[in-house]
Amino acid sequence: MKFLLKASLLIASGFATIAPGADAAEPSGQQVDYMPVFHGTVRARWEMETDGGVSRFQVRNARLSVAGKVAPWADYFINTDLCDRGKMKILDAWGRITPADGLNLRAGQFRMPFGIDPFRGPDQYFFANRSYIGKQVCNVRGVGAEIAYTLPSAPLKIALSAFNPGGIADHDEWNHAMAYAGKITYGVGNLTLATGLMSLIPDSVRTNIIDAAVTWKCAGWTVEGEYMNKHYTNSSHSTCHAYNIFADYSHPMTGSIFNRWSLQARFDGMTDHSSGVRNALGSLVTNDAARNRITLGGTLSYIKGARHLDLRLDYEKAFYHHDITAPRGEGDKIVAEMVVRF
Repeated sequence: MKFLLKASLLIASGFATIAPGADAAEPSGQQVDYMPVFHGTVRARWEMETDGGVSRFQVRNARLSVAGKVAPWADYFINTDLCDRGKMKILDAWGRITPADGLNLRAGQFRMPFGIDPFRGPDQYFFANRSYIGKQVCNVRGVGAEIAYTLPSAPLKIALSAFNPGGIADHDEWNHAMAYAGKITYGVGNLTLATGLMSLIPDSVRTNIIDAAVTWKCAGWTVEGEYMNKHYTNSSHSTCHAYNIFADYSHPMTGSIFNRWSLQARFDGMTDHSSGVRNALGSLVTNDAARNRITLGGTLSYIKGARHLDLRLDYEKAFYHHDITAPRGEGDKIVAEMVVRF
């Protein structure tokens, strides 16, 4: 009994020296904090269609994430949405190692490395609703692996990846073909340039998307333009052209519970778009009709480190062809939104 007690105390003291949250000293002398870090985003809104006056309240997102390290060269990330319009979704679950400076190897479920606007999370949105590029044309997560490298001598990052073709719905399927994505990002002064290629096969028709984007940030201004070209092989559907141009101006404020105000304006649009999934007749159909949109908005923010709260009000004016009736929720509307990030 005395031996077992001593052994238990020895084991317990060993675990205590590496307890999560303690700055454990690695052989290299590097101090690493292993305590998991939790973050969350709650996005609640009210929206009303100006044509007809119908309205609704919605919890658009209730995301909770945990990230941390298991070694100085290995980390992980898990992200779930507890209420995406009433539904729960597991969004991200991946591990990553850094075998050398600037080199990352990642495996699991995550957003494909492609595009600029599609890559933003709900706490990073400039507008209540995503652009057509980020919502309809290229909203893709997958299960796969990625290799990324940032050059030590230049602000250039390259990411290449391969994924299951069926997205995140089913991890059990065996596949003859894969989906691929690659992205190159280069920063010079106040400009960030990005381009990429994505190849998907959501059904039996492969779609190839090319992306180009430029972002300029200076003195409270963020101006961005992005273009996507989505091509369907074997002439299965007409090529979709999508574009997003916006400007955001922010300024500090005092004398209020908020500490920043900002104004936003956006013009985005797309030609006829298909999801790439065939119908019962074996053909691709247009899931999203061609349209353009103008969005004007303003935001009041309280920002304290990684925590912030945004009160946002947007007006959206959509332009369809004369023979198209806007689907419910995709026409002219007013959106009031509260975003809490912690």
